[in-house]
Amino acid sequence: MTRTESIAQAPILATRDLHVYYGKVHAVQGISLEVCPGEVVAILGANGAGKSSIIRALVGLTPVGGGAVLLRGQRIESLPSEARVRLGIAYVPEGRRVFGDLSVHENLLMGAYVVADRAQIKRRLDEVYDLFPRLKERTGQLAATLSGGEQQMLAIGRALVREPDVLLLDEPSLGLAPVMIKVIYETLRRIRERGMTLLLAEQSAHIALKIADRAYVLETGRATYSGQAVSLRTNRALRESYLGA
Repeated sequence: MTRTESIAQAPILATRDLHVYYGKVHAVQGISLEVCPGEVVAILGANGAGKSSIIRALVGLTPVGGGAVLLRGQRIESLPSEARVRLGIAYVPEGRRVFGDLSVHENLLMGAYVVADRAQIKRRLDEVYDLFPRLKERTGQLAATLSGGEQQMLAIGRALVREPDVLLLDEPSLGLAPVMIKVIYETLRRIRERGMTLLLAEQSAHIALKIADRAYVLETGRATYSGQAVSLRTNRALRESYLGA
């Protein structure tokens, strides 16, 4: 199956008229989005636009105040996070959130807690170490002693060990040096080329648009643009209208 054929399939993950509230704050106001198999979709917007709230609602960390979350066409917004993980969703949180007092290898094993087959775990670990040679060099090192970029590698690797159907990343470039951002996004490109479906929330639009197929631009909880990422990359008027750049 070609990448184009894969993207033409029905959405693997979607929201329909999604609403999220924090008390009286209406953080996400009726967002409908979809991600198809093999596709890379970016959610863009300034800090506070609602990007992270959408990601957290998809993985079950923030309650849905209205609307639906669908995985393979089935509603899952009432399911706990663990159930969503078992159904094939993996999450890389903002700020990495690795287990600092555990080694690199132990952190990766934490990502495989839903996998029972030891041979399968070993294969997945080998694949992560192939993607991130730096992690292989530091298997016994405590995660707290890694650089920010290395911790982001570890957070992504921990999610990939589950071999998910769709990988959600919240601000993967946040707080990283430009050279490390380039490394992280080059790795995400390689992950995409292996057929992984990605949904990423990013404030740095120009970075995300380099690998995204489609994009949603948010402003104060609403989608002001949804369409092909190439349009935002190449159309200056669109960039100025929706991204201010």
